[in-house]
Amino acid sequence: MTDEQREFFRRHGYVVLSDALGADEVALFAELYDRDRRDHPAVWGQFGQQWVNCDALITSPRMDEVIRHPKVMAAAEALMGGPLAFGEICIRHMDPYSGEPQQGWHRDKPHWLGHALRMDYIQLMLYLSDVDESTHCFSLSPEGADEPILDKAMQLERGGISDLHGPAGTVALFNVSVLHTATVRRTTAERRTIQVYYGHGDRPYLSNCTVVPERLWRDHEDAAVRAFYGKLNRKTRRYVQARDAGELGDQDLVLRWCKRYDLELKQANNHARSESGDDDGPAAGGMEHGDMGE
Repeated sequence: MTDEQREFFRRHGYVVLSDALGADEVALFAELYDRDRRDHPAVWGQFGQQWVNCDALITSPRMDEVIRHPKVMAAAEALMGGPLAFGEICIRHMDPYSGEPQQGWHRDKPHWLGHALRMDYIQLMLYLSDVDESTHCFSLSPEGADEPILDKAMQLERGGISDLHGPAGTVALFNVSVLHTATVRRTTAERRTIQVYYGHGDRPYLSNCTVVPERLWRDHEDAAVRAFYGKLNRKTRRYVQARDAGELGDQDLVLRWCKRYDLELKQANNHARSESGDDDGPAAGGMEHGDMGE
């Protein structure tokens, strides 16, 4: 990460990483995405204008290559200022749309004032389709790390709106505490994204959206990978309990369990672990954002 990119992030709360991915990598990640939608449609849930799968580490194990991409990880770690912990992956699809344009401005988490960039969690936004003024897009209201924190209306007035447009393979990182939204437009085009959250290694986990399989947090040969994936959320811990109890004998049972958790438990009572260690803090990420969440 260059000094210019770091300064841009400090002044705006996000940065685009030009040329972070090669053409072969973009093609591979798009193939993984398309195969996941084709082979595991039952795992994808609809939330407003988006179809979402937050258990892609189970349905598409090679999504780990997106999450731990060396250039992305290096940039995120530089901005976070220390070791990262995995938070969540959500792969998202937006269909063509003929209704009224929509936005749902929100902040995923409060600012962490103990951090130089007021950032508790950082998100990767990866476009797998071309995005421009004629398609759905990701939008945010730029906010500098040294500016006063304002409510939604005042922030939009001060910071305005920045729409992220770019070709397939566009990579951006942003502070999830910065005001942002999915911008839903009238369009004949689909939008495909992979979105990954990273947290600090010594901070609470982000959400209960993604199961982390044992092969990553327990069985991986690399201790650094085990540590990165080792902050287990409640969904993962319940998944392990079900696995140990013999309830998840094959892949179909695993996928049905994930779907049932999301529909019956997660929507009713999705809590992230508070700093005290209790499971009573508000969650962010994934499907808690509502219809226009990102």
